[in-house]
Amino acid sequence: MDRYTICLMNDSFPPIIDGVANAVVNYAANIEQKLGRALVVTPAMPGMDDTIYPFPVLRYPSIDTRKLVGYVTGYPFSPDVARRLNEENVALLHTHCPMTSMLLARSLRGVIDAPLVFTYHTKYDIDIAKALHSKALQESAIRALVQNINACDEVWVVSRGAGENLRALGYEGDYIVMGNGVDVPRGRVDQALIDRVCAPYDLPQGVPVFLFVGRMMWYKGLRIILDALAALRAQGVAFRMVFIGDGADGAEVRSCAEELGLADWCVFTGAIIERTVIRAWYCRADLFLFPSTFDTNGLVVREAAACGTATVMVSGSCAAEGVTDGRNGFFIAENAASMANRLRELCAQPEQMARVGERACAELYLSWEDAVERAYERYEIVIDRYRSGRYPRHDKPMDNFLKSQGDLMDAIAQIDSAGAEVRGKLRQAQNDFKQGYSELVERRMEDLDRRKELLLSVLDPMDRYL
Repeated sequence: MDRYTICLMNDSFPPIIDGVANAVVNYAANIEQKLGRALVVTPAMPGMDDTIYPFPVLRYPSIDTRKLVGYVTGYPFSPDVARRLNEENVALLHTHCPMTSMLLARSLRGVIDAPLVFTYHTKYDIDIAKALHSKALQESAIRALVQNINACDEVWVVSRGAGENLRALGYEGDYIVMGNGVDVPRGRVDQALIDRVCAPYDLPQGVPVFLFVGRMMWYKGLRIILDALAALRAQGVAFRMVFIGDGADGAEVRSCAEELGLADWCVFTGAIIERTVIRAWYCRADLFLFPSTFDTNGLVVREAAACGTATVMVSGSCAAEGVTDGRNGFFIAENAASMANRLRELCAQPEQMARVGERACAELYLSWEDAVERAYERYEIVIDRYRSGRYPRHDKPMDNFLKSQGDLMDAIAQIDSAGAEVRGKLRQAQNDFKQGYSELVERRMEDLDRRKELLLSVLDPMDRYL
């Protein structure tokens, strides 16, 4: 493989934790480790120290909108990023968000003369509907999103279901399924770690433990989980439920659990960043509950599988792709009654839960190392196609506008660089002048000293004579 420099762009990045940010971190880490060189471009985050990463992170200006939407909003104009990408000889731009990052990528594509790849991770129509209540505004936002995606040289999706959702939004181009991996190693952690992580909580031995990991948002199927658990408790089935994560609906989810009489059997840990701690929870759980039809890939299903824990998921969902009901996972219909019935059956058959979890570990696991290596092989094809002129030109009005913006960023960066060079030359000239002046003064002082000695040598005999 050739060692190319790949620029990865996304609107979210740690300390903001979500599935796409996690994907970008793992893409960059695996590329940097053995395939080529990676740079991450993302909006600025107040107080963030990016030196902790084994790859460079370039931040561009942003507006802090975390209280409104949970994320910062990037301002897609950065001459400094344009300069750095040119200096680094970037061979390909890979954006993971069709919004601000995409606009910046489209602006810079012509400046650095590189192809643009986009990965569709999320059902953005659901996020748009949640943020915009006007139907007209929703449709306008979706049209703009699809136009951004159409402007890419190649489009990837993380699952077949994600591709179908993209088609439903109006995208008519080609796409390639490029699945994500997981950064959880295959196998269980030490029992001592599991015991230490779980010690503060009421988790009796012999009582099934259910687990959810992810953003605390209702569209993740959390109401299905809570209603199913309430039904189980009413039927006298003992269990414990652990929710790991944070999100805009977190407070409502906790209140709902209390209203349903589940508070004493539910644990809400909040967000957990330490991956070893999350692995310990996966290993402690008897079942992972993920009734989401929102997620396009469901990496948490593979993370649970890596630890030998099977998942209960909605039949036909993206998370269920590649899973066989009763073999390496469990399917339900998208409602609480179906989940309650399946959980009641499984709680009476702990050996089946364990057996299906073992098969999930053997059959569903995909490491990030393997996933990124496959993506990098495709990068090489995209770069070759681009350099051979096999991609169509992008010359629509918006393309031309963004290209002009990119040219402006590049011009400002060059002027900035030239200014820095001029300032450097002026400083050097000033230093040279100071040095020369000092040497001149020193020589003049030496000359005066010699004249003084000469004068004294003449006056001294005259003084004796007089």
